[in-house]
Amino acid sequence: MFLENGKNLVVQAKEGTHFVPYVNFNADEEYCRLEGESYLEDAFEFYENLNKWFEEYFKLHEKVTIDCKLSYFNTSSSRAILDLFRLLKDYEKKGKKITVNWYYPEEDHDDMRIEGEDFMDESDLKLNIMSY
Repeated sequence: MFLENGKNLVVQAKEGTHFVPYVNFNADEEYCRLEGESYLEDAFEFYENLNKWFEEYFKLHEKVTIDCKLSYFNTSSSRAILDLFRLLKDYEKKGKKITVNWYYPEEDHDDMRIEGEDFMDESDLKLNIMSY
């Protein structure tokens, strides 16, 4: 599922009984993208791989921009995403520049806007919340 070429991480989205979000973490561009639905059987294991990637990434990089465009996630994914944002907040406290753009669908998905606001409150990490 995880494809790494030494410094970049790509996970292709999967749909079925469980939904795996699309992940493209590009160290060269200092840009990460997380998109789709996150309905995972073992969300903590999945997101722990992303956390580990950031641990390696910040050994060599000072900044990152992350676009999160999730349309749905289950409760365990929500907790794992919160852990990811808390990890990013820790790096921000260490002087790293973290930009997180949280996108939500403008029509009928106000819940995702509220989820972004909750993540921001609970992690203390600023999220730029925008509709699309």
